[in-house]
Amino acid sequence: MTAPLEGIRVVDLTRILAGPSCTQMLGDLGADVIKVEMPGSGDDTRKWAPPYLSDADGKTVGESAYFQCANRNKRSVTVNIGSDAGQKLVRELLSKADVLVENFKFGGLAKYGLDYESLKDEFPRLVYCSITGFGHTGPYAKRPGYDVLIQGMGGLMSVTGARDGEPQKCGVPVSDLMAGMYAAVSICAALRHREISGKGQAVDIGMLDTTVAMMSVQALNYLSTDEVPKRLGNEHPNIAPYQVFPTADGNIVIACGNQQQYERFCNLIGRPDLLTDARFVDNAARLSHRVELAAEIATELTRQPSAHWLAELEKQSISCGPINNLEQVFADEQVQARGMRLQMPHPALGDKPVSLVASPMRFTGTPVSYRHAPPMLGQHTDEVLREVLGLDDAAISAMREAGTI
Repeated sequence: MTAPLEGIRVVDLTRILAGPSCTQMLGDLGADVIKVEMPGSGDDTRKWAPPYLSDADGKTVGESAYFQCANRNKRSVTVNIGSDAGQKLVRELLSKADVLVENFKFGGLAKYGLDYESLKDEFPRLVYCSITGFGHTGPYAKRPGYDVLIQGMGGLMSVTGARDGEPQKCGVPVSDLMAGMYAAVSICAALRHREISGKGQAVDIGMLDTTVAMMSVQALNYLSTDEVPKRLGNEHPNIAPYQVFPTADGNIVIACGNQQQYERFCNLIGRPDLLTDARFVDNAARLSHRVELAAEIATELTRQPSAHWLAELEKQSISCGPINNLEQVFADEQVQARGMRLQMPHPALGDKPVSLVASPMRFTGTPVSYRHAPPMLGQHTDEVLREVLGLDDAAISAMREAGTI
């Protein structure tokens, strides 16, 4: 075994982001992911552009950047699942597969005979994962779910944004991404259960559920007190000082996670009086007077530029860091040392590789592998049908002429 999920085959009926991010993780872990897309259209995000990829001459090639973020290590097969022949073909693929992942609206695959109830007896070892906005039970089950909607309903937007500003969504679609991550973990657990019991099962992932779970500390702050958390901007609900502060030429993050760091910090900025002031003497007091404390700290920090403070804070082992834009992120020596910018050959780009964000998962014995760049629509249809189902050229041509693939 050279990858953790080598030998596992996944039929991927997902699109947009929550589902594809899940199946990309499985692909990175070595699974053979067969992405089933509708002929002619495919995953909606193929058209979520600009920006598009561009070749070495700067010419756009019709492949969206968005699609690239969650679709590497997959083979694209076009199948018209609206036809009887297409549904039959998907079932034939499932006979050679271990996992099916889909993120259709609840009940959306039943009309194609591809829902769990329709498949479970025919494929008793199948791990069937469904990712929806609200899960398969409850009064909202049939509603469609989109990231910004779920961020709002799940409480995330209520604690994100400036104190006196409007609720804010996160700058990336975290509700989608966390649903995908929970789905991938659940699938791995279900595969382990199958290894022991020989039985597959259904996995029901609701984006609202995973967003509520992601509320974590803030959720427990509420459940422990019945007090509804308010937006705090860049401040921490339970620790102070732990936020963004201005300097003479920008902003930095300072996070004093314990009393010892706070004491070193006050001495560093030349304000030992902040250690004995009753308003700031311990964390509980600082939380009650966080605005006054932040003002005192800002007065000192704006006397010097960010680079000065970051260097001095680092010397004192006080948690701190810059606020990088993405150009600075990918230029950062730590990000480069960890290989977080991944380049792979792409069939549409000729000699120019496509740049992707690498997997953050690290293993000493079974590292992630990068085998396929995000595929073009239907790029692997013939390959998969020959390799997995043993079909010959005549059979594949007949399917293509019939509009099945």
